[in-house]
Amino acid sequence: MTRTRRPALHPLSIALMLGLSSSAWAQSAPPAESPPQKAPAPQQHPRTRDADTAKPDAKPDARLDRVEIQGTSRDDDQRRASTASKIIIGREEIERYGDSTIGEVLKRLPGVTTGGRPGRGGEVRMRGMGGGYTQILVNGERMPPGFSLDELPPEQIERIEVMRAPTAEFGARAIAGTINVVLREALQRRLNEIRLASTFERDHVTPHLSWTRNDKLDDNGGAYNITVNAMQHKRVDDINSNSLTQLLDSQGKVTRQTRLTNTGNTEDQRKSLNLTGRLQLRLDGGDTLALQPFVMVNRGTGASQFNQDQSPSLPATDLDHIRYTDASADNTSRAAMARLNLQWNKRIDEQSRLESRLGVGRMTMRNASHREEDNGLSFYRTQDDDTRSRDTSWSFSSKLSHQLENEHNLVAGIEGEGTRRNQTRTCLQSYVEGSAGAPCVFLADFGDNVNASTRRFAAYAQDEWSVGKQWGFYAGLRWEGIKTESTSNMGPISNSSSVMTPLLHAVYKLDEKSKEQIRASLTRSYRSPNLNDIVGRLSISNRYACGDPTQPPCTTNTIDSPDRMGNPDLKPEMATGVEIGYEKYLSKGGLLSANFFYRRITDLIRNQALLEPVPYSPVPRYVVRPRNIGDATTYGVELEAKFRLDEYLTDALPINMRSNLSLFHSSVDGIQGPNNRLDQQPRYTANLGADYRLRAIPLTLGASLNYTPSNLLQQSNQVLAEVDKKRVIDVSAMWTFSSAVALRVSASNLQPLSYGNGSLSITPGRIVTSESTGRTFTVWQVRLEMKV
Repeated sequence: MTRTRRPALHPLSIALMLGLSSSAWAQSAPPAESPPQKAPAPQQHPRTRDADTAKPDAKPDARLDRVEIQGTSRDDDQRRASTASKIIIGREEIERYGDSTIGEVLKRLPGVTTGGRPGRGGEVRMRGMGGGYTQILVNGERMPPGFSLDELPPEQIERIEVMRAPTAEFGARAIAGTINVVLREALQRRLNEIRLASTFERDHVTPHLSWTRNDKLDDNGGAYNITVNAMQHKRVDDINSNSLTQLLDSQGKVTRQTRLTNTGNTEDQRKSLNLTGRLQLRLDGGDTLALQPFVMVNRGTGASQFNQDQSPSLPATDLDHIRYTDASADNTSRAAMARLNLQWNKRIDEQSRLESRLGVGRMTMRNASHREEDNGLSFYRTQDDDTRSRDTSWSFSSKLSHQLENEHNLVAGIEGEGTRRNQTRTCLQSYVEGSAGAPCVFLADFGDNVNASTRRFAAYAQDEWSVGKQWGFYAGLRWEGIKTESTSNMGPISNSSSVMTPLLHAVYKLDEKSKEQIRASLTRSYRSPNLNDIVGRLSISNRYACGDPTQPPCTTNTIDSPDRMGNPDLKPEMATGVEIGYEKYLSKGGLLSANFFYRRITDLIRNQALLEPVPYSPVPRYVVRPRNIGDATTYGVELEAKFRLDEYLTDALPINMRSNLSLFHSSVDGIQGPNNRLDQQPRYTANLGADYRLRAIPLTLGASLNYTPSNLLQQSNQVLAEVDKKRVIDVSAMWTFSSAVALRVSASNLQPLSYGNGSLSITPGRIVTSESTGRTFTVWQVRLEMKV
């Protein structure tokens, strides 16, 4: 019996396969109708190849079905061809588990975590770094404040580009990395796709409808695409929190302790409608013109109620006495966003191209809430808050590309963008039952209205070239300046900053077929304060509120119940970064990779509560502001393995595997260890999964496990915070009835765990320990996919 020889295992391959966790990798063969990728400048998109097929020996009277074959590079081919480190997630990978949010798609990538509850998506973070370290782009542009990636359905996305290190073209506001979401493109073929889905969570059923239409306009390259999504969801969560307050004497002995317990629930209902489109026209001389509208509308209502109990109860004159025992709140929200982008590509000559973009948009939001507080049957207070905001934005960019004969590809460009926010707030408080209320006292010095604007301009140049068949280099330089201005009752606020960032990338192919290659990057990047960081309006702690006529005017508060405010004196964070990576591409598809990163950050921004004098109180109060607190260092390694099981195991089924393990370490100067880490960065993240397309029946099965351990964070020398572990198990099954009809059933967060957070706050003579927990739930989805 002849035994088939298996490929030898590289030492790094063994380490990766034994040490990694994983999530499922896509089938090696792309589907027949997988849309082709466009062919732009290097480092962005793959080459496109169209092929027509015919049957040379067919009889004249034979009836042949017309077949369209769309050639496309696989996602890993684009990754391999890029000089800068990049990961591409195409349509097939986006659809693999039937995820309802982009965050759920991205969480399976090496080093990517999400900030929400298990199964809920949430803020996307690269390398565990939250709070603006990850640059989020849509079609290469930043979205206005208030926009969340979770509001963009996966059905509207063509691909996702994840860049571990910054480039001059995409911008350097990416200390952790960049995620660029590319919306559906107009292709030269007909597509009419309908998707009907129902999601089930905690006995609540929410529908989802998606429709995509694509067709060509003419034979000259004109085409259009339109995608419409209508969604509805309802979520109910439990409130279960408690805190223990201990007072100490000068000897450190506990003189009194009180426990405060909160129980209740919150309910959130939301309806949304999203529309994206693209109209592409081919002009004379090979020029192209594209219009891309993007519209989002959503409406929501929410309600919450909770009861708080203090044991033992304290006299009304005590600082820790609770002023009410029961509270309920109702709110309504509305948001609408419309944006139109115009893109013009002009071919100057055989070696030169000019690409120009222009975009305008507006986003309006309104949130109205009513809150009632009482002590059993006794009325205490009501507060009505109505906030309206309008963000108007514009952007432009122009990029000139020129290909030299000596393998150099030169690119130079300019960019500009601006956002203006007009915000009005009406706040009324009443301590007399039935009264309409009076303006909130604590806002008297600040005003209810804010007008703010941000303008950003940038210029860059880059060169990408090859030396022989094995070396590739990239060098870029980018200047960027940002100015933020605001006016309110406190007077004008102005914040300006500018940075110059050099960027270097290199790749060395160990063999001419680039099956193995080594990457290296040396970059400068930065994180700029956002609009809310600088002009964030005052928010008073509900527990120690101002304006109560039965209490002394605006007494002090505690570090665990601080007020909140912006900081107009913030400086941008700067980071020097190093990346070194190894990649090995396998013969049956997939890869093995290891990537090391290092960042040295100066002028670190962190939200910290400090005791400070404030104009609305005669005594100092604890106020949380974003502050520049010093320097920090972070480094880590990201291991990844994607392979077919029969690549290494004789006679194994061709099960596609994906695994990754990311290890992180960070330290913040000036804060005591050992948990003086960057905000929200865990010690590691891991993924494990597999998927398999059965041969006997048209069924595809998949499963994945995502794990993030619990995390302790020393936010300051007074506050230690803890975030619970996250373990998310997802499974999916898809039955393909025909090339036009498929049914998908998926479950996210099987075997759900409770999820919560806690903190320990220590100030002279006082220790406060708090904890908040809640249940999580399995999210089931049934989706019917039809092409008509």
